[in-house]
Amino acid sequence: MKKILFLTSLVALTACQHSNKFSAMGTFEATEITISAESTGRICEFTATEGGEIQANTIVGRIDTIQLGLQKQQLERQLAAIVGSKPNVQKQVKSIKEQIAKQESERNRVRNLLNDGAATQKQLDDIESSISVLQGQLEATLSTLDNNTTSINENANALQLQIAQIDDKIKKCGISSPISGTVLVKYAEVGEFVATGKPLLKVADLSNMILRAYFTSEQLADLQIGTEVPVIADFGGDAQREYTGKITWIAAESEFTPKSIQTKNSRANLVYAVKISVPNDGNLKIGFSGYVK
Repeated sequence: MKKILFLTSLVALTACQHSNKFSAMGTFEATEITISAESTGRICEFTATEGGEIQANTIVGRIDTIQLGLQKQQLERQLAAIVGSKPNVQKQVKSIKEQIAKQESERNRVRNLLNDGAATQKQLDDIESSISVLQGQLEATLSTLDNNTTSINENANALQLQIAQIDDKIKKCGISSPISGTVLVKYAEVGEFVATGKPLLKVADLSNMILRAYFTSEQLADLQIGTEVPVIADFGGDAQREYTGKITWIAAESEFTPKSIQTKNSRANLVYAVKISVPNDGNLKIGFSGYVK
């Protein structure tokens, strides 16, 4: 009877030792992003909740934009006034052009009279001089109007840039996440005054977890990026679950074994960090222990 009990215990011990055999261990991580305020003001809307899901680039909150909106309206009115003051070049030179055309017609008439001996050379010279003066006035007026138009256009462009800056500031008053994921921490609430750079949310993509495991240099010979490996997630106690992971990164330099990590070879002081991507079925959490067979 004792022999049977001894054999049963030995089998159980062997099975236990086999089930706990692993090549490396580590902890599960996720891609975490801290979202900070890009504007200063009071939070007037904030619908994100801790543990809730948010979609990438979807507005979940907003910082007050009343003052920015008023500044934009003021700039738009200034722009309208400047554009309205732009001179109408054709109308302002129309009178001079009509005078030149009239004098040119008179010059042709005097030339005909001069050929017939009914006019003098002085009359023709006076008309030529008058045309020259009018053409000079036309060129000077056009130059002045062009300079005024250029100056007005530059001022209008400057105001348009200021309006674009205000639009960018208003856009940055919206609170959104660059990635889809789960809200881990919410640092502010509606009604709070925040300054630029203040953390508002911490978001993590939990759909794909990363097991950061540590391997000895001897184990690296069998590892390469893209290799699929079996990963055991430890849920505490005897609760474990196996997943298929894929190696996405291998450290180029070794480091001393973290105190919280046990390696297969306990005498190894230097290990290499390896990131293993593991699809999450909803059960994996940040900080869980994981083992690689």
